[in-house]
Amino acid sequence: MSAPILTLRDVVVEFPALHGLKALMAPSAERRVQALNGISLSVQRGETLAIVGESGSGKTTLARAINGLLPLAGGEVWFNDTALHARPDWHATRRQMAMMFQDPVGSLSPRKTVRDLVLEPFAIHRLRVDNATAKATELLRDAGLNADFLHRYPHQLSGGQARRVGVARALALNPALVLADEPTAGLDVSVQGEILNLLNRIKGDHGLTTVIITHNLNILRHIADRIAVMYLGRIVEIGPVAAIMERPRHPYTAALMSANPEPDPTARRERIILSGETPALTARPPGCEFHTRCPVARSDCAHRVPALDAAGTRAVSCHYPLPEDA
Repeated sequence: MSAPILTLRDVVVEFPALHGLKALMAPSAERRVQALNGISLSVQRGETLAIVGESGSGKTTLARAINGLLPLAGGEVWFNDTALHARPDWHATRRQMAMMFQDPVGSLSPRKTVRDLVLEPFAIHRLRVDNATAKATELLRDAGLNADFLHRYPHQLSGGQARRVGVARALALNPALVLADEPTAGLDVSVQGEILNLLNRIKGDHGLTTVIITHNLNILRHIADRIAVMYLGRIVEIGPVAAIMERPRHPYTAALMSANPEPDPTARRERIILSGETPALTARPPGCEFHTRCPVARSDCAHRVPALDAAGTRAVSCHYPLPEDA
């Protein structure tokens, strides 16, 4: 197997927990909160990895840490043999790493036409385009839009059209990796299907590697190769999409999958109701951080931190994982 295109080792991201005089008076350990706490994973070339979890689990923070929008407090990130944790030439690195932001309209400058928006990466990287209008038309067509959109502004686009413009702009420089934050958020179901088909086609045509952040579990079978499940800034389970969705081994993953709406009205699924609320990052429980809500927790779970133990193509962070035939 070839070397991964992206590797993370014990990545930590922190945010200020206190400000002003409170920060000066508090002990140093209380001044910052860990949004990501020891993330380790790898992504193979041509693979689509989906990152899932509840709101606040650290999914978007992880994507922003990968592309340098957030500084690392610890750990390493390697992309195409470049150490991103060692302050690389981000201008050159970002030619190979594109990002699709969660808000398709809000991520587009309202003062620029669609033509200028899809050509913006060439201007940022000072790359010459011989026939700019023809290139913009080509990029839009690859994203499923025609030349009629060239002179429109973002406020004249629907959510699906704005997302396609975002796809065209992200792919303008033929990146090796795309970080897609909620690519189907806020879109009608039919438009979601169109966007997913578009991403799958582009993946097949260009051999693109994609990391997708999503709440929409129903899209995973259609687009992802593997799933990583996050809870409180940690990865609690990672593995092939079918195995994770059909035979989850971490109790949190099982609860997450059981809450996914079932499109078949005749199907019956036993819903797993978790007790309590997700703890605040400033008050992480000791031991296994999920033990306060876990339906199968035992006394030692409150004192021992589980490692992300790998078995075959899967890894789970749990002292008492569910059997695969559960």
